[in-house]
Amino acid sequence: MSAEIVNPRSDSSDSSDSSEHGSDTGADGDAGTDTARDEPFDAAFALHRGGKMAIQATVPVRDRDDLSLAYTPGVAKVCSAIAEQPELVHDYTWKSQVVAVVTDGSAVLGLGDIGPEASLPVMEGKAILFKQFGGVDAIPIALATQDVDEIVETVVRLAPSFGGVNLEDISAPRCFEIERRLQERLDVPVFHDDQHGTAVVTLAALRNAARLTGRALGELRAVISGAGAAGVAIAKILTEAGIGDVAVCDRKGVVSADRTDLTDVKRQVAGFTNRAGRQGSLADALDGADVFIGVSGGTVPEEAVAKMAPGAFIFAMANPNPEIHPEVAHKYAAVVATGRSDYPNQINNVLAFPGIFAGALQVRATEITEGMKLAAAEALASVVADDLSPDVVIPSPFDERVAPAVTAAVAAAARAEGVARR
Repeated sequence: MSAEIVNPRSDSSDSSDSSEHGSDTGADGDAGTDTARDEPFDAAFALHRGGKMAIQATVPVRDRDDLSLAYTPGVAKVCSAIAEQPELVHDYTWKSQVVAVVTDGSAVLGLGDIGPEASLPVMEGKAILFKQFGGVDAIPIALATQDVDEIVETVVRLAPSFGGVNLEDISAPRCFEIERRLQERLDVPVFHDDQHGTAVVTLAALRNAARLTGRALGELRAVISGAGAAGVAIAKILTEAGIGDVAVCDRKGVVSADRTDLTDVKRQVAGFTNRAGRQGSLADALDGADVFIGVSGGTVPEEAVAKMAPGAFIFAMANPNPEIHPEVAHKYAAVVATGRSDYPNQINNVLAFPGIFAGALQVRATEITEGMKLAAAEALASVVADDLSPDVVIPSPFDERVAPAVTAAVAAAARAEGVARR
């Protein structure tokens, strides 16, 4: 049996804002004062009052007979059965359909290190997107620690209650170690969405941009601005997908093996990227490049953009201000994408994580593999394969075909790779 997580604002599961990457949450109404709490009175505060979630039972407790089945003594039979056959926990509790959304509040959207309590509105939002778009229940868990060991140990101890763990808004480079250690210790999927969700959606959009212009991924040279969680994951998935070459840039320029100031993660990145051996600044790397992927913020000078190859693809995903403004990007690029909901081709993680977890939970996968991520990207790209245009290389979050396509592809890939348990 399970409890259903619902949005208390409505009898349905509709979410008023599906845009995860940089949605504009400000109100359209006049500013004022809520005399009850002395808060600014606008649409955002009104929506969030009392939280965005509730727990709703899926079985009735109307009388003594119901009570005796839902709780004691009937529940003892189920507990005893699970004690004898632990795998039955997936059938007789909510474990197989609920995800823990875990954060330490250290890297929240565009807000940075704001702490666990301040992160809760975002984590609640993540949870209702899981439900709205993937039919997956999710529970926000904000931890009052940023110590890697403490986070890992806490999640390991919480894990028996959950079928998967979605790590959220944990700053780099700690996020890499936390994810790796949890994957080693748990037998349920562990997925850091800031890394892999962004990477899956980016690859899907890039595949379709290449198809639209009659090119193959192997012909493209990409430059990624940003060597944090998203930048590293995008570099990995593009390499797995067969990109011609990709260079990752941080504040000091191209991440290359000859640099002596690299962290362990960046040294790993240098080992599988930049096969052309480029050096210098981001502007140097962009000279002749086919693809720009921005996950860093800042502004790229127009003169650097102008040096990209003809018919380039520009995915400037920083919010609220893209690294290359769409008006500038359209002067030089065949396809432009952003992280914003008010421009075409929004690279939005909500296109990926609900279906990825739904597919993994459906087959009770022990992990989310690289093959499952690649399958998710291909399925996502295929949704709009017959409707490609410069303004449509990725589906809308509200396209009802998205989650079923991603779910089915991920489940099939899990079975093919031997990580499914059903």
